[in-house]
Amino acid sequence: MKMRIGLLGTGPWAARTHAPALAAHPGVEFAGVWGRRPEAAAELAATFGTTAYDDEEDLLESCDAIAFALPPDIQAPLALRAAAMGCHLLLDKPVATTVEAARDVAGFADVGGVASVVFCTLRFAEPTARWIDEQAAAGGWFLGEAHWLGSLFAPGSESAYAASPWRREKGGLWDVGPHVLSAYLPILGDVTEVTAVRGPADTHHLVLRHTSGASSTATLTLSAPPEAAEAALTLYGERGRVELPRWDGAVDAYGRAIDALIESARTEKPHPCDAHFGARLTEILAQAEAQVTSAP
Repeated sequence: MKMRIGLLGTGPWAARTHAPALAAHPGVEFAGVWGRRPEAAAELAATFGTTAYDDEEDLLESCDAIAFALPPDIQAPLALRAAAMGCHLLLDKPVATTVEAARDVAGFADVGGVASVVFCTLRFAEPTARWIDEQAAAGGWFLGEAHWLGSLFAPGSESAYAASPWRREKGGLWDVGPHVLSAYLPILGDVTEVTAVRGPADTHHLVLRHTSGASSTATLTLSAPPEAAEAALTLYGERGRVELPRWDGAVDAYGRAIDALIESARTEKPHPCDAHFGARLTEILAQAEAQVTSAP
């Protein structure tokens, strides 16, 4: 029997990734779309052959699971309602930008007995997901170096995501920081110490200590010159130096996240990228943000 999944959100990310993957997935009945702009929901629903809902409550009631393509602090309270109604959760990163809200999502998922998966692209895209598993199994890492230099807010940018208010407010720390952490944590272990300083525009530099004893760095921004834009992560250890491989697109990766949610719901076994993992990412990023905010 197919899982009935509804989509909350109608922006560029929903139209380019979530909706195509949900519509194409053989194990899913794409149950409907709700958005804060009814006209956008109607257009997206017509494009992908599903139903536009005027009331999100009606969509929640008709679904087994809900996929989220919303700003994090709109996502979180709606995820609480979905979990309370027994819907499994296919969340986007970050789950929320406050620790309390992110922990609430994880707690409500537990109480509601629902499965949850947070879509961290590197953990589901090929070949990055396989690479992360291989490096975690190998161990022996001494140092990680990462920089995620997006040019979303660079002069002349024509990205559809540049109009995103929450990205404009929270910057690269919250938008691309989860990507880097989602790779570091399974390989190097949980973060035990965070040091953060501010760079130009929205740039943040992080130095992290991990439970394995390794340390890592991350430079995160959405304001790099287009000529300098790059996403890279390198590990140094007993086997030398290895680099995160390139990946292409997010639709296939999102399809694998759907697979993971279906499997977690079927087996009742938590996925490594569940809401608790999402809450941990928020805790680390909030700690970094607090350091930068309080700096003289």
